[in-house]
Amino acid sequence: MGLIDQVPPIPDAAPVLIAGPTASGKSALALEIADRFGGVIINADASQVYDCWRVITARPSAEEEARAPHLLYGHVPFDTAYSAGHWLRDVQPLLKGGERPIIVGGTGLYFSTLTKGMADIPPTPAAVRTTADALPLATMLGDLDQETASAIDQLNRARVQRAWEVQAATGRSLLRWQAETPPPLLSITETVPLVFDVEKEWLLDRIMRRFDMMLDQGALDEVAAMRSRYDPTLPACKAIGVPELMSYLDGTCTLDTARERAGISTRQFAKRQRTWFRSKMKNWHRVAPNQ
Repeated sequence: MGLIDQVPPIPDAAPVLIAGPTASGKSALALEIADRFGGVIINADASQVYDCWRVITARPSAEEEARAPHLLYGHVPFDTAYSAGHWLRDVQPLLKGGERPIIVGGTGLYFSTLTKGMADIPPTPAAVRTTADALPLATMLGDLDQETASAIDQLNRARVQRAWEVQAATGRSLLRWQAETPPPLLSITETVPLVFDVEKEWLLDRIMRRFDMMLDQGALDEVAAMRSRYDPTLPACKAIGVPELMSYLDGTCTLDTARERAGISTRQFAKRQRTWFRSKMKNWHRVAPNQ
């Protein structure tokens, strides 16, 4: 059974949401839906927003982009801070453009802010972020109130650091800010929400084959072109595969080791994604590409 055959009926003009772990085939399904039903494909992946990466983040190719309009891909300079709040502001006008939005990606927080709303938290001062960047994960967790610490993924440094920064900058916990969340831009009931539910072993094989394909398509050259501007503290430079290939270019490991490390990082990331989607998207329609 093909992916498109697993999609429920799509009402006229209804937005389509496609979430799932890395390397599961989300972009291919988005293109199939755009080909058959029409629409504009909108990125919901935090790594694919940056202008410095295409191959290493598996952004749609130029040929794929020619098949349907693609928005919010590579539109952010590599050294610019970009959060779920920025994405929400960028996506808002695109929901009223007249074409069916097909929103696809692996960043669960983007979908959560879109369908559940997002608190209007003041920007984090640079000094607070600099302090947070230097703190160990355990220290930040220890500084959080127990309620907030229990509500977030404690193994996800970005989530923990965000909660710490909000508390340090505003004197209020992240949960208190979230309690004042305004209405969402989209109600989940007015969309066709799809989430990829994949078997672990099937996905692990896909992850390694895709990384090898990235290398064949020029991922190493893409990373090398950023070598003089590489800053490991920037979110753009934390994209999986970038630190690993930088280590190879710096001569601190072999290419085989870099490949192995990137595979491990991707598998760990995919595991967190699968856990998050199964917990937060219980009412979404399941798509199983390994059927």
